Amino acid sequence: MNQDNIIGFHHFAIKAQDFDATVQFYTTLGFETVHHWALPDFQLERCCMMRHRHFGSHIEICDSKANFPTQGRKKLPNEDYVENAIMHLCFTVKDARLAYHTAIQNGATALSEVTTLNLPNTDKSTTVTNALVYSPNGEVIEFLEQVTF
Repeated sequence: MNQDNIIGFHHFAIKAQDFDATVQFYTTLGFETVHHWALPDFQLERCCMMRHRHFGSHIEICDSKANFPTQGRKKLPNEDYVENAIMHLCFTVKDARLAYHTAIQNGATALSEVTTLNLPNTDKSTTVTNALVYSPNGEVIEFLEQVTF
């Protein structure tokens, strides 16, 4: 494949346990619904594309009945989470502490409060400041203060 063919990152898709609560949570992070649809052939009753008002990337949110391929397996009753290949969703933020507290106030669960980490390398070290939460839907979200790698 031609390396110049990919021109950007478009969206991250989430299968929501509670569609309305998931849309509301991402609305509090600055996303707005720009399109919604249903695909009965895939048992998809509700799906929407949300775009962030500042940086233009998208999150697709689908109801939990959607019959689409996904990473991993469905979580079992009383199971907190299931590991799969996707580790987390990361947003670049101006202030990790503000983003963390905003998410918590809007239904997220604390995973890691604001931390500053040194990422050593043989050429140079890079310092990052971040915080992580579980969204109300369960995905891991990292808030990373702007950094150049």
